Amino acid sequence: MIRFICADLRRLWAGSLVVVLLVALATALGVSLVLQERALRLGSARAADKFDLVIGAGGSETQLVLSSVFLQPSPLPLMPGEVLARLAADPRIDWAAPIGFGDSFSGYPIVGTTAKMSNKLSGDFAEGKAFTHEGEAVIGSAVRLSLGDEIKPMHGSAEEGGETHTELAYHVVGRLRPTDTAWDRAILVPIQAVWHIHGLDAEEHAEGAEEGGHDRDHAGADHDAHDHHGKLDPEAVLKETWAADAPGLPAILVKPKTIADAYKLRQDYRNGNTIAVFPGEVLTNLYATLGDAKQILVAVASGAQALVAASLVLVTVIHIGQRRRQIGALRAFGAPRGAIFGIVFLEFFFLVAVGIALGFALGFAAALTLSGMLSQTSGIAMPVGFAREDAGLMGVLLAFAGVLAALPAVLAYRQSPAQALRA
Repeated sequence: MIRFICADLRRLWAGSLVVVLLVALATALGVSLVLQERALRLGSARAADKFDLVIGAGGSETQLVLSSVFLQPSPLPLMPGEVLARLAADPRIDWAAPIGFGDSFSGYPIVGTTAKMSNKLSGDFAEGKAFTHEGEAVIGSAVRLSLGDEIKPMHGSAEEGGETHTELAYHVVGRLRPTDTAWDRAILVPIQAVWHIHGLDAEEHAEGAEEGGHDRDHAGADHDAHDHHGKLDPEAVLKETWAADAPGLPAILVKPKTIADAYKLRQDYRNGNTIAVFPGEVLTNLYATLGDAKQILVAVASGAQALVAASLVLVTVIHIGQRRRQIGALRAFGAPRGAIFGIVFLEFFFLVAVGIALGFALGFAAALTLSGMLSQTSGIAMPVGFAREDAGLMGVLLAFAGVLAALPAVLAYRQSPAQALRA
């Protein structure tokens, strides 16, 4: 029987190849969707785990997390500098790092923060050291620059027609270890340098904080006029002590000492002027919101697979009709009905099973390629891999293949050899 099946497949190799490819492409569509969605969830969740608590001005919690944790550009409202001073003095906090953004260099976001944040982000430096002067910068592991390179910040991005700041050129003094977060593609500079380069000081912001509704960039500077720049000294030593009249900030990353402190801080800073969020909790809510979209995509993939299955059944029934004389000859030479059923069933099941296996491989390769592209642009590592539930999916597909293979096999089983030879 096996030799007969192999000979039959070799004789009908073109049709067999079409069946395998149809099944493989339909399976790959569903598998790549499942793997990519899982990789996105795992990657973003692991990236958010590095940040315990984020505090910002009142507004969208989701946008606050996307901007501060994933460094997605978006204007955020500013909160008064006194919030930073209060957090820095809070005994429940290990450290609080202000962040300011809005500038970029060669497509990499420039983030103003503290030297302590640059030390804590990856745990250590791959090379170099943390910045200690206003004219120094630390780069993420994925930034294609070297120690000593010069960085001239641009407000916004080149695509938006951003303006290059000529008042300062940062120099790279350190590179962080990989964190598998968006911060791997970031350039970290002193927050006080960001304030100074945008013309901010304590006295100016004391007035600006009362006008929180005006258009500003993420660092707090007014960019309705492009000449609103300040001066700074690249050799100035950093002073990371915060007073109540510090410039406004879009977000503060907070490391509480204990879990209990984290929940108390979140409660304390969830008022009309500020919001405090756990990034992981926000992502969970976001995943729930996107759940319907996933169901729609799964339904589309399932519909495509159903259409392929229906096409295969139709093609196979027609093929069985064309092989009536061959089946009649086998029966005339003494082949039992069970053997006929087995030959047709195994031929079709083998082709579909090979297509499913190839589809899993193609789906994995597609998800791996797409995740690599997304990781390169976002900096977030997106692990692609199979899980236990994927074995269940393969089992369901193989069971369905068995049902499909049984349909033409039953038709062949029921054929009369006399009628088949007269056809």
